[in-house]
Amino acid sequence: MFWRPVMTRLLPKGGLLLLCASVMAQTPAPTPRRPTQVRVDSRAGQRRPAPQVVTIVHRLNGLKMFRLLLRSEQQPQAINGLDSAFNLLDDVHTNVSAGVAMDDGETIAAWLPEAELESGPPATPDVSVIGPDGKQLRAKYVGFDATTGLSILKLDKTLFPPASTKDQLIDIGENVFLFGPEPAAPAQTFTGNNLYVRMGSVEGRIQNVLPAPSGEVARLKVSAAKLSQANIGGVALNEAGETIGIVDGLENNEATILPAASIRRAAQRVLEQQASVPRPWLGVKGEAVSALKLDQILSQGWAMDRAADLAGKHRGIMLTSIVPDSPAARADLRAGDVILKVDDQEIQKAEDFTWSLEQAGPSNFVRFTVARPDRPAEEALKVKLSGSLEPAVNWFSFRNRFVRPNGLSLLQQGIEAIALRPAVATQLGTTAGLLVVYVEPGSPAFEAGLKPGDVIQSIDGKPVSALNPAVPLKKLSTLEVVRKKQKVVLQLPAPAKRQ
Repeated sequence: MFWRPVMTRLLPKGGLLLLCASVMAQTPAPTPRRPTQVRVDSRAGQRRPAPQVVTIVHRLNGLKMFRLLLRSEQQPQAINGLDSAFNLLDDVHTNVSAGVAMDDGETIAAWLPEAELESGPPATPDVSVIGPDGKQLRAKYVGFDATTGLSILKLDKTLFPPASTKDQLIDIGENVFLFGPEPAAPAQTFTGNNLYVRMGSVEGRIQNVLPAPSGEVARLKVSAAKLSQANIGGVALNEAGETIGIVDGLENNEATILPAASIRRAAQRVLEQQASVPRPWLGVKGEAVSALKLDQILSQGWAMDRAADLAGKHRGIMLTSIVPDSPAARADLRAGDVILKVDDQEIQKAEDFTWSLEQAGPSNFVRFTVARPDRPAEEALKVKLSGSLEPAVNWFSFRNRFVRPNGLSLLQQGIEAIALRPAVATQLGTTAGLLVVYVEPGSPAFEAGLKPGDVIQSIDGKPVSALNPAVPLKKLSTLEVVRKKQKVVLQLPAPAKRQ
């Protein structure tokens, strides 16, 4: 499948489903079931003590699962079948990952990618915390930090001793251990409605320390004999038992680690807001000039002499595309422009650029020094960043599949929906339609009262049986929806143009 946490489990109730352009299918479950119980085997030996490492259980219901599938590379377009026992609000998928207790002994940070789809009201992720001794801990999900991709939880009382973290003087060649859940009994992992796991570890070695422009550690790279996508989300400790970070990706057979200082900042941002915190968003794609060949610079409209000068200096980020109606577009940034500085910070590689924007934060101004192919002198541009809780690349490529040149699409209205085949629509009290899996908080659709689980039957009197989420809307559209097998009529205004 496409989930990155250490362990995932599709639960049996409802079949689960059949999707067009998808290969998911399971045997229907004839009887109701309780939510899956994750049991941690605390007796399993560990190579190093890790009292600050906990197990995180994240459950997703049917609606959230559909949204995840809709955004996946499988790109399902319609729900073809549901078992009669299927319930949209039941949990149908469970992730098991690792989390780390922070210095205060109450705050938990964890890498939960699916929580991106639940950030913001009214959704609250169904997340449980299990301590090293196998006991479930009472915890509140506080929010998602979009800059780092971390979710922050708060225990109802201090249950851990102050954690030991290491921020500086991390040496290349230093041994580390990547902790994460693994099956406690591989041959009999699933027993009834229980999922047994233990906290395992993989030994590795620091291969590279990537500095940020500020001089602190931006990322660590660790190599190990056995690395896979299952290690993403693992907690990295050194031989002294100090937390050095959380694994947030794999690159060239090396694990990349978000350092402890970045984790603390993420926790602080979320705790201060007591809500999910968006990442700063500019709305561009680009490449470091140092990574481009001369003909690639020329193709963006640069004259030979200036292109050769750019290539020789190895500085700046060349913009290759601009998202319409983004902060970059409103500041008149264009493809071919080269951003040389952010405020007073020289930009040499993509990581420098990303770091500078992250430090600026959403809804704040930054000052760019820009070289342009059609201007002889550098220019200073002041740009106000916006904020986004969405995954940067996946969201815009997903949304742009449905953007219409004339009129608005459901996605542009903040509505994510998936088509229903007639047999499935009948189970939900309608003959056909679009199942709403998400409504963006604050959007006109949200204000009009549209809810996840609604089935859009018609738009402006036209049935949507043969339509998809790119259906066009007028400035004021009338939606007929079915909610819990009852018809509801909603008036949906067009969104105001973003400022």
